[in-house]
Amino acid sequence: MQSPRERSEVRPRAGWMVMGKRGRPSALDVCRVLAVFLSLFPSVSLQCKILKCNSEFWASTSNSGPEEEFCTALRAYNSCVRRTARTCRGDLAYHSAQHGIEDLMSQHNCSREGPTSQPRSRTPVPPPALPLPPDSQERSDGPEVCHYERSLPRNTAPPNYTHCGFFGDPHLRTFGDDFQTCKVEGAWPLIHNKYLSVQVTNTPVVPGSMATATSKLTIIFKNFQECVDQKMYHAETDELPAAFADGSKNGGDRHGANTLRVVEKVAGQHVEIQARYIGTTIVVRQVGRYLTFAVRMPEEVVNSVEEGDDQDLYLCLHGCPANQRIDFRNFKARSVEAHSTSRTRSTAAQGFTYQSAKAKCKERLPVEDLYFQSCVFDLLSSGDINFTMAAYYAFEDVKMLHSNSKRYHIFEKDAFMNNAPQRGKDFLSLLLLNVLAVILWIECCTAHL
Repeated sequence: MQSPRERSEVRPRAGWMVMGKRGRPSALDVCRVLAVFLSLFPSVSLQCKILKCNSEFWASTSNSGPEEEFCTALRAYNSCVRRTARTCRGDLAYHSAQHGIEDLMSQHNCSREGPTSQPRSRTPVPPPALPLPPDSQERSDGPEVCHYERSLPRNTAPPNYTHCGFFGDPHLRTFGDDFQTCKVEGAWPLIHNKYLSVQVTNTPVVPGSMATATSKLTIIFKNFQECVDQKMYHAETDELPAAFADGSKNGGDRHGANTLRVVEKVAGQHVEIQARYIGTTIVVRQVGRYLTFAVRMPEEVVNSVEEGDDQDLYLCLHGCPANQRIDFRNFKARSVEAHSTSRTRSTAAQGFTYQSAKAKCKERLPVEDLYFQSCVFDLLSSGDINFTMAAYYAFEDVKMLHSNSKRYHIFEKDAFMNNAPQRGKDFLSLLLLNVLAVILWIECCTAHL
């Protein structure tokens, strides 16, 4: 039985393919995926006009027609995307559109040279997703290839599951159990591998403040063999859907569709996405006006990165960039100092002093680990009491998703060591130099004797 990594090496670039019954994507299927993906992707800014290109392509291919018409519309779409290159160069949706166009041109044997079309002025409504037959056990459960643990070779060690969490103002727990507090305003990718991508958008909590929190979240599950179609889940403040963007609650019209499904736990507050075909569980919550994210994922899936991707950009894998991190120790020292000076008034104006924030967080988080410290940090930086619950639920998700109960809590000394790899390298370098100096000194003394 092949593992997901082995299977991914022989499959085509499925992330942009929506296969029909005969194995060939129809124009309507392709348009639907492109339209949903690019219309809702949160990294699109006012300056990046990728949405305009998407809407024109959607309008011009809304009705299935001859292959020549589709190629004409695709060339027009390609030209439109190329015109956005200057303003969209750093946008993930722009780069995804580029790859998608390449795949579609190859699939439909479209020439880059030829006429382009003008979009038709209409706004079609995508058809509703077809439900799976309730009496079909095979279609409900799917073949073994659609169940991660079943698909592993026999007599192999159980998979190692890892956890990543993102919550509050915002705080990141990486797959390696590093705990960081970051600025990361705007759109940032949390995960990006061969099977799925996750991106968050963080917005200021208080005008003029450095405090930010997650207001949008997009998850793209890529097309995977006979198991699932490409699906996208998009959530934002006051909109936590109980379904994917196309209205479906599972992985599409395939034999293993129910190995990917959306389960609503608490309406408008708590959603769980189960992707059994890759052994992954994702929890999305809205706490107050902001979203939290937590995931449990096999290490093999975590490391299934695409060749050529710069993985340093993906926060759950490598953490926040150094220039985006906030030092807990310095913030704590400044807060304690402010408590004993006239600056206490300005802190209290936000609703909390350092001591009152600690008391409030103690109600939900009795252990003074970094979840507790993050709660204190958020109350002081924002004054929003809902961040107390964000830290509480983030820790509850750790207890549900983390595979090692001894590592639920992370304390300040652990984070200091985890977040300072360069400091460790510097120490080792200094130690080595000292050892070499001692050796040289001994040799010199011996030579003189």
